[in-house]
Amino acid sequence: MNEEQRKASGQVSSSDKKSEKDYSKYFEAVYIPPSLKDAKKRGKEEVEYNQFQIDEQFQGLGNGRKFYIRTYGCQMNEHDTEVMAGIFMALGYEPTNSTEDANVILLNTCAIRENAENKVFGELGHLKALKREKPDLILGVCGCMSQEESVVNRILKKHPFVDLIFGTHNIHRLPELLSECYLSKEMVIEVWSKEGDVIENLPRARQGKIKGWVNIMYGCDKFCTYCIVPYTRGKERSRRPDEIIPEVRRLAAEGYKEITLLGQNVNAYGKDFEDMEYGLGHLMDELRKIDIPRIRFTTSHPRDFDDHLIEVLAKGGNLLDHIHLPVQSGSSSVLKLMARKYDRERYLDLVRKIKEAMPNASLTTDIIVGFPNETDEQFEETLSLYREVEFDAAYTFIYSPREGTPAAKMKDNVPMRVKKERLQRLNALVNEISAKKMKEYEGQTVEVLVEGESKNNPEILAGYTSKSKLVNFKAPKEAIGNIVKVKITQAKTWSLDGEMVGEAIEVN
Repeated sequence: MNEEQRKASGQVSSSDKKSEKDYSKYFEAVYIPPSLKDAKKRGKEEVEYNQFQIDEQFQGLGNGRKFYIRTYGCQMNEHDTEVMAGIFMALGYEPTNSTEDANVILLNTCAIRENAENKVFGELGHLKALKREKPDLILGVCGCMSQEESVVNRILKKHPFVDLIFGTHNIHRLPELLSECYLSKEMVIEVWSKEGDVIENLPRARQGKIKGWVNIMYGCDKFCTYCIVPYTRGKERSRRPDEIIPEVRRLAAEGYKEITLLGQNVNAYGKDFEDMEYGLGHLMDELRKIDIPRIRFTTSHPRDFDDHLIEVLAKGGNLLDHIHLPVQSGSSSVLKLMARKYDRERYLDLVRKIKEAMPNASLTTDIIVGFPNETDEQFEETLSLYREVEFDAAYTFIYSPREGTPAAKMKDNVPMRVKKERLQRLNALVNEISAKKMKEYEGQTVEVLVEGESKNNPEILAGYTSKSKLVNFKAPKEAIGNIVKVKITQAKTWSLDGEMVGEAIEVN
């Protein structure tokens, strides 16, 4: 590659940057900081649907370079990482599993809990030495943390060696942002506080060929008082069904055995369509006709879980009856403080409807303990609701205030020792009921989607049932990627042991 070609592709070394400043006429200097105040606004602007494409000037930008992405947080972050990896590879970059080999390192971050943020800042500290050794390394922070002013200000003040900060709404601008990093000596910051358009045709480097994520909507409008997601992910915007359905068909044709439909509040899918009445139930009813063995969705908000969706899910087939339904608290008073917009009775009524339509449904949930003003009596209400519903499992958390949310302004008047004691009691109940539910599987034969070798023993294979139960068993490696029948021989609190029965089930 000659000098002119190198310049045109944006491949400029640190020693060239100053002399190449004139070339930046092709780009505007990027410094757009985040604003939670702006992110809270919900306008009536019409969402535009655009197709992604890489401009010719960025073709080959990554030739001879490698990228590394470290992902924190939820399934949506994992999905975003697949998209970014796809863009990197379309630019000519190669993936690497080693930070030492990487020319670009991105930390795709989560803002939902303080502990997640602490991990990211700890990792930045570790990467400082590597950046010193490799000054041409581009080190970037993206994802939900980038959408917060306090985070960006902290990076500017304490981690000035970071080269790039961008948010959740402008992932599709990664080619432009990388090129600007190669040309600029300054930190590149572009965080759109207001969500942009829905971008289709984004490349994806999916992990494996067994299970796949399919994003069906973006954002959340619920504004629960403890949650930062509506600020970091923007307002609810649904992808059109004529984009989603062909994507699922392609995955089926490629041999995927399971897909999970993703959204911050997946039950709100389609509520923003003005030209038709079309919700998650309608979408699921169409997807169930596609020849793919398993279809899941996450995450649900009880407020938007309607009767039509229950009716469609009850048709069964490839629509799985494992439903993650976060309750957060069993106390109506606490739920009101959380602005969940339902009470204990309404939640239990929804559970009753689900179980009447799908008697064998498996329910899991999220619960927060120690929310501001939560009393011992209110916590006991959470325990009693858990016993009544008998969830199969739960993700449990101690309340963590997020700067910028209404709850962060409330007096955090539950002592930490009390929060920890409540979490311990709740987890004991969760474990007790999980062990009871798992025990019922002993002697049963279940269908397991085999994902690979067990993390603890390469001689053992591991996979999940339709109800998301982890099963470990001996079987030929050829079973990986297939659905097999396994007879359960031993139940543990969080997993099942078994032995394969017969051959793999033909599902192609």
